[in-house]
Formats: sequence, C-alpha cells, structure tokens
Amino acid sequence: MKKKFEYEQTTKIIFGSGCIKELPGLAAGLGNKILLVTGKKKSSREKLYDRITESLRNSGLTVFHFDKVSQNPTTKCVEEGTAIAEKEGCQVVIGLGGGSAMDTAKAIAVAAANEGTAWDYLFFKNPQPQEALPVIAVPTTAGTGSQVTQVAVMTETKTCTKSAIFNNLIYPRVALIDPELAVSMPAHITASTGFDAFCHCFESYINVKASPYTDMIALEGIKYAAQYLRRAVKDGEDMEAREGMAWADTCGGLAIANAGVTLPHGVGMTISGHCPQIMHGESLALTYPSFLRFTCLAAEKKFAEVGRIFNPALKDVSDSRAASECCEEIEKLMKDIGMWLNFRQFGVEYEMLRRIADRGHELPDYQANPRIADIEEIYRELKEGYNRV
Repeated sequence: MKKKFEYEQTTKIIFGSGCIKELPGLAAGLGNKILLVTGKKKSSREKLYDRITESLRNSGLTVFHFDKVSQNPTTKCVEEGTAIAEKEGCQVVIGLGGGSAMDTAKAIAVAAANEGTAWDYLFFKNPQPQEALPVIAVPTTAGTGSQVTQVAVMTETKTCTKSAIFNNLIYPRVALIDPELAVSMPAHITASTGFDAFCHCFESYINVKASPYTDMIALEGIKYAAQYLRRAVKDGEDMEAREGMAWADTCGGLAIANAGVTLPHGVGMTISGHCPQIMHGESLALTYPSFLRFTCLAAEKKFAEVGRIFNPALKDVSDSRAASECCEEIEKLMKDIGMWLNFRQFGVEYEMLRRIADRGHELPDYQANPRIADIEEIYRELKEGYNRV
C-alpha cells in the first residue's frame, strides 16, 4: 500500500432488476410512518409513484407524499418537506427519483430530527447534527450516486449559493437500486446524469485524496461508463446498458463518498447556484474540456490509465500520449451523447461568468484537484465554455 487511508460505507446496497418490490419490507423495518419524497406527481413518473405508494400502504404503512422536488432543490423545498415530516411524525424518509429527490430526502431527515433548518448544518458549520431520520434511497436515474453518499446538496436562492450537508448520519440506511426504474428516462437526462456518474468516478480517481480502495472502485465505474453510457443514451430500453450505468453510478457514489470530487464539481455547483436552469451534469460539461487540458499533465499516469480504458490500442504507447488521448476520448464521449454544450444554449449572459468565477473558491473541491486553479483560471475555463462549438 502506498499510504494510510480510511474507508467508510454504512449503506446496505440492494442491486438488481425487480428489487423495488423489497421496498415495503425494508421501510417497515425502520418505522410505520413514511415520508415519500419525489419530483412532481403530475409527470411521466406518476404511475410509478402511485404504484410504490400503494405497495407501501398495502403493507400497513402510513405514507405522506411530498412531491415538490425540482432540479437543483432549494432550501424552501427542503423546509416544506420538513414541515410535513414534523407535523405527521414521520419516522422514515424515502427519496425516490434522481439526485435532487434523494438529496432533499436526506436534508429533510436532518432538519426533522434537529433544531433549526437543514441550511444550518452545512459541512462547514458548527454544531453539526446529532441525529437524523433513517433514509431509504431509491434512484430512478443513474448519475448522482446520492444513494450511497453522506451528502445532501441544496440551493439558497436569495444568495445564489449551492452548498451541501456532509455528514455520516445521512448515509442512507438502504440503497435500493433497480435498473428497471430508469428505462423511461429521456435520452438527454440519461446523458446528463450518466456523464455525472462518469465524472464522479474520474474525479475521485485523480483526486489528491484518493486511496488504493477508491481507485479500485473508480476504475470499475469508469470501465462501465465507457462501455455502456453511449448505449443507454441511444436505446433507453437496453437493459444491459441500464444495469451497467446503474453500477457505474453506484461506483461513483462509493468513490466520492470517501475520496471526493475535484475542480469541475465546485465550479459546477456555483454555476447551478446562479443558473438553476442548468442541470448538474450540464454544469460539469460546460467546463470539462478546459479542465481536462488544464489538469492532464499534473496527473499524467492516471489520465493515461483512463485513456487506455477508452481505447485499448493505447496500451503500448507512452503515458504522455495516452494521457493526451484520454482528453480526446472524453471529449468524443461528450459529443456522442449530446453533452458538448455552451452557456449560450442556456440563455446565460456573458457578464454572469465573472460573477461565477469570483465565487469559484467558496467550495473546497478545487483544492483536491491535481493542479490548483486560481480564480482567473476558473474564469478562463468558463469563458471557453461560453462560445464552445
């Protein structure tokens, strides 16, 4: 072993097609009053929400459905869900959906069990929460890894601040990962969340806090993303691809829970804090090409390893060439899945880039990058993302 490290993971993982049927029994083992946290009921997911609610109630559980979660959930959203949990005496919180629903569920679990609001317990604040309601996380996308992390992200709209709770108390008790739930996910959502899953794996792999254990998990996720992401975007009913991406997503979550992310994630959260119309995966894509070129030489060996995963023909070339080719392979992936994006597509004014850049060090992720980007470098990367074609 090259260095001392620690790894912690307290979530029970249940993985496999059809495993959603285990949800009522798992919930009943934790309590009988359930808060189900989802996106809007009047959506393409309505039948799924109704089916799961019915299955829980048929098992004798009392279910309260909070369905006001949208992308980039706000502190107001969390407070509304918390009010229901407190009023009804909910004992268990189920987050069903993408990262927004699962993060909101975890934030509610903190706020409902402690004084104050969820925003009072961000990662850098004291005191930290002393308890949390148990959470079951059921992803319907394959991207955020939230089902196996101790992170809950939310946005305070009045200050355009996107930040997070980071506390081991909010590791979900159970992650119920059923790839069948992602079959109806639209192609662009598949691409955006899937790219996020890849980024989790890649950034945890190059992270200065990485360990042999997280490297092993991250490389596994990268292999699956490289093999299956294009297929999942092309054909949402390709179950092998859906299962592969569900596993890549889980590996990414397991890796970042202990190693963390790097420069693009901190900048991406600042982007979404100012521009809530931009999904998290999209915010990453806006700076990723520039980030890759900026960071490559500082982590040449690891970039080379990833390059060889994407293109086995690089096996016998130098690390320098394989690392450079890695950047091109990731860019090709982005283009193939429709994630080659620019800020203009989202109606972002050029002047906004300066405001985002000036807050680029508020979150600590940039410190874990193999090469540290100052504010002007972040601004440069944002500007490159404005007119990218």
